[in-house]
This record gives sequence, structure tokens and C-alpha cells, in this order.
Amino acid sequence: MVIAVGERSSDGPVQPSLRRMREHGIRPRRDLGQNFLVDSNILGVIERLAGLEPDDVVLEIGGGLGVLSEHLAPRCRRLHVVEVDRALVPALEEALAPHPGATLHVADVLALDLAALDPQPDKVVANLPYGIAASAILRTIEELPGVRRWVAMVQREVGERLAAAPRSTLYGIPSVLAQLACEVRVERSVSRTVFAPVPNVDSVLVRLERIGEAASPELRALVQDAFAHRRKALPRSLSLSARRRPDVRERARAALVELGHPPDARAERLAPDEYPALLELLER
Repeated sequence: MVIAVGERSSDGPVQPSLRRMREHGIRPRRDLGQNFLVDSNILGVIERLAGLEPDDVVLEIGGGLGVLSEHLAPRCRRLHVVEVDRALVPALEEALAPHPGATLHVADVLALDLAALDPQPDKVVANLPYGIAASAILRTIEELPGVRRWVAMVQREVGERLAAAPRSTLYGIPSVLAQLACEVRVERSVSRTVFAPVPNVDSVLVRLERIGEAASPELRALVQDAFAHRRKALPRSLSLSARRRPDVRERARAALVELGHPPDARAERLAPDEYPALLELLER
């Protein structure tokens, strides 16, 4: 018997997410940004973008009801699944039970000791809760230097911010920090109908490929200070930070000129790879 995704048999929903929601009495939590995958056709797309290989160690953030987890687990050597909602643990345990190479971590990924994951991940694959998407990606870039590829379902605006080019309205701190370490691409749009409940925003699949090291703490602080006051010139924005030297405004103006920009340029004018040079000039 062939049943389309989301259809029901005489015994109830066939699609794993729908079935587990019913069997475990689960209601998606809006406060956690829970939108569960209910169209299994998208799993093959995610798998192809991730380029999974048998020896990969994968970190999945936001295991949800396990539909992506049980697709990833047999296709890699080890799968770390992180889920903060304890109400989802029975459903996730059901999904992961046939896969001895999968480990469930019931924790907030923004607080989890990522360095303690053993073995260390080399890929991140996730349907990310909207509220933590950018923070989770940036944290894993910084704290998991062995990760070389990310494939994540995120809100469209988050994906476009990560991939934004200089001088665009979406270009900002996440753009610079992500692109300093990775090549970032929005790969494709995702229909709202692949989720339950159906979100009121659009989603995309974004892929990141590591090309270098994460920004140092000093460089991250510079980027944050530079964009802290977007409507002001970069030197003025830096001068408003309590952690900057009293003469930072003059030094920044001179540095911008040396980098080929007007002395009153705004932060969004500089490409990601110009920020390390700016930091070096300011530290002379």
C-alpha cells in the first residue's frame, strides 16, 4: 500500500513525526520555536547537501521527533543529537533505538560543552529552531574547529543574513563572523508545508563550508563594536564602546583610509576579510 506523505492509514498517521505526536501526546511548543518536519521527501535533499559519508561524525541540533535523526544515523559513523525539550525524549529514544551509533544529549546547545562531545563532530546537520539558529551556527563555528560543513534549515532571513554581501541591508555581525571562517550559500527555499505546525515565515536550507579559523575573541569584539550603531560611522561606533582606547576614533579613521575606504565609512562597507586587517592596524 502506497500512502503519500502526511496521509493516514486506517490505524492513524504513517509519517513518523505525525505518528509520534499522536502516540506520545506531543504538542509543539511555540516558546521553543518547534516546527517539526512532516514531509520526509526533504530528508534526501538534506542528505545530499551534507554529503554524508560512512565515517562522518554528525551533530544534529534540535532532534525534535527524530525524523531527521533516524535518517542520518545509519548513514554516518556517529550521530550526536541535541534536544532541549525533555517532553520529546521518548519519541527521540524510539527513533534512535535501532541505531547504536547515535547518542542523545538532552541539553541546550547554547550551554552544552561542545568540546566534550566524543568523538568530535565533523559535520552539523539540523532543522534549527528559529530563535537560536544564528547563535547555534556561530557557536559551533567557534567551538568545533573540526566541523567542515553545516547544512541547516533556518528562517529565510537568518540564512540570507549569514550569506549577505557587504553594503547590503542584511549584512551584519552574523555575516562577517560566519564568512570569516566559512563560505556560506543559501541552497534552496523550503515550503512551509513540510512543517507542523505550519510556520508563518519562510525557510531555506543554508550550507556552510569551512575555509578558515573562527574569529579570535578580539576580532569578534571588534566586529560587534563596529556594528553596534549601524547608522553611525564605524570610527564613531567604536568610540562608543567602553572597551576601546580613547583615541580609537582617530586611529580607526586613519586605518580605514589605509584600507582604501573613506574615513567615515560605516561597518557594512568592509568585507569580512578586511576586519582582521582593521584589527591589526588598530593594535599597532
